[in-house]
Parts: sequence; C-alpha cells; structure tokens
Amino acid sequence: MTAADAVPIVFVHGTRFSAGQWSMQLAALRDEFPVAAVDLPGHGERSAQPWSLSTATKIIASAVDSLDHGPALVVGHSLGGYASLEFARRCPDQLRGLILAGASASTRGLWATPYQWVAKLVPRMPADRLARWNDRLLRRLYPPEVVEATIRSGYAFHTLPAAWDEVLGRFDADAMREVKAPVLILNGEKDAVFRAGEADFARAHPHARVELIPRARHLANFDAPDVFTDAVRRFARELPAVG
Repeated sequence: MTAADAVPIVFVHGTRFSAGQWSMQLAALRDEFPVAAVDLPGHGERSAQPWSLSTATKIIASAVDSLDHGPALVVGHSLGGYASLEFARRCPDQLRGLILAGASASTRGLWATPYQWVAKLVPRMPADRLARWNDRLLRRLYPPEVVEATIRSGYAFHTLPAAWDEVLGRFDADAMREVKAPVLILNGEKDAVFRAGEADFARAHPHARVELIPRARHLANFDAPDVFTDAVRRFARELPAVG
C-alpha cells in the first residue's frame, strides 16, 4: 500500500473520554495511514457543545473530509461505536470500513436499565470527585504512556446523561443492515456486557467478522494497545480499493 492509496482512519472515543483515548493508535499508525481522532460533542475540546447523535455524525464526516483521502475506515469504541453506526447509516458514501470496539450489544430492553440509573446518578456527584476517581483508576490499571493523554483531556461526565439517553433504546443488530461497508467487531475477550450481541451483530451483516483481544476488557485499546492497533492495521490493509 502506497501513501497515495492508504486507507484514512478516523477514531471515535467512548463515554466520558476524548480524542486522547487513541494516542497510542495514532502514534503507531500515522506513518502508514492518514489518521485522525475526533472529540464528540460535549467531550474534550467540544466540552461546551450540546450532545446529539446528529452533531456527532457531522463531526465524524468532517474528520473524514479533513483527511482528504476519500471514504475512511471509522473505528468507534463504546459510545463512539454507536455514533459510528449512526454515521454509517447517514453517510454511507464516506465509509470504507467500520470497526466496532465494545459496541456490539443491543441498547434496547432490560439491558439498558442499569445504564439509565447510572445516567441519573452521575449528575448528582461532584465532577471533580469523579475526575479524581477516574484518574486514580486509570493510573492504577495502565502505564502512563497509555492513559496520560486521556487524563490531560479531562472527562465529560456532564454529557453522559444526554448521550446515553439518546443511544439507549436506539441500537440493536438491525443497525448493521444499514452499514454498506465491511465491518470488524473487535472486542475484549473479557468484555462480557458489550460482547453480548456480537454474534447477532455479525450475522446481520454479510461482510462482518468478530475478532477478540485475549484477556482484554471493555477498554481493549488500553488493555492491549499493540494488539488492538495490529487488528486495526490488518483490517485497514484488507479493505478493498475504492472503485
């Protein structure tokens, strides 16, 4: 693959995080691919922007355009995975491939109930206390080079209720039927909750496959950054050329 035909890759972060979540992947891939990571509305540098899936899809589309290499591989984690599914539905001509990481569970039905409760509780807790708890957790679990960019960017707890309110009840495996590009469902082996629907999600799409990252949990790109990055690299190289 030459620089001229390298697949552009856009990364979309998960709940409460920011583009900093992808610092390891951006550093490892930028020599081969045009890469970008977005801040979703209400997150990172867009902290003051109201959340909406519609705005999220426009941000992803703008990032694809900014790379100026045609349709992109979009990699979405958790909340970012569901936003990427919405982008795939609304902007099929800008999508060359899709990686759903920790985003292959239906957000409908009883599964959503605990998350609805969390969304109600989070605004009642001081944001600075939540931030300190997250900082300590990330630093205890991961090396500094993996999480410091995320910690520096801060957290978007204030956006969580609106984001989850819009996503919960909206997505299930049927959303895969509207994706017109190849799909990799990339999950941590131990991410039991968000792996719950991976078989249904894969069956709903004619060109989808599942790949598991051994021993990784929901934050698989933190748990095993090199393995996660290698999976993205391999999938990008496999994507068909733009007609």
